[in-house]
Amino acid sequence: MTLIADLSIFADPAVLTSLVTLTVLEIILGVDNIIFISIVSNKLPAEQQPRARTLGLIIAMAFRIMLLLAISWIISLTEPVFTIGFIKNEAGEGLGISWKDLILIAGGIFLVFKSTLEIHHKMKRHDPGAPKKAPSSFSAVIFQIVLVDAVFSFDSILTAVGLVEEVLVMIVAVVISMTIMIFFAGPISRFINKQPTLQILALAFLIMIGVMLVAEGFHEEINKAYIYSAIAFSLVVELINMRLRKNSETVQLNNEEL
Repeated sequence: MTLIADLSIFADPAVLTSLVTLTVLEIILGVDNIIFISIVSNKLPAEQQPRARTLGLIIAMAFRIMLLLAISWIISLTEPVFTIGFIKNEAGEGLGISWKDLILIAGGIFLVFKSTLEIHHKMKRHDPGAPKKAPSSFSAVIFQIVLVDAVFSFDSILTAVGLVEEVLVMIVAVVISMTIMIFFAGPISRFINKQPTLQILALAFLIMIGVMLVAEGFHEEINKAYIYSAIAFSLVVELINMRLRKNSETVQLNNEEL
């Protein structure tokens, strides 16, 4: 697998089909990334939030391109570095843990911890007389975004390797998908942050994604289609609830005017 500089490969319909498929997959896999960036960047002052979202996604794009250029090294990270004897695989042998598994496990634990902490913070009853908590620093938010971007990048790239052979096609797919996500990150973030129930739902999604990453680190394969179907179903139900609440408030307001 090498980087092909000949752009004529995009004249091949099969390559174009692979590019579109991979781009759509990158966008779908990037939804959880955008949710995390939205939640974390909300800790910043309003004027810094757009810059944090854009910078975070640009760093993610650059990081993924660098990893694609070092694709051979990425593939080598799937080789076991140690074995857990008391956990058996399908062959009855000790479970081999690779650097990729360690990255997924650590990233999953961080997502679960961070999301649980955010839910706990939002559930606390705020005392109006208590001093306001200082907003997070810009560098701290960017560090968290880059940390989670790294975990999602490994998962995304290893998925891309199984779909496309040409590294150039992978890079173009990453650039297109990240550009689209940068464009929509702002509206998505504003929409989530305006709705408290959606914030809790988004954090619950991140906990589920974190658990899935930990499970993958221990070689327990979970069909991502089930995860994203559950996310889509929950989102549709919540949007219906939001519409019902809005209609109920409108009716109540009209009755009060009468």
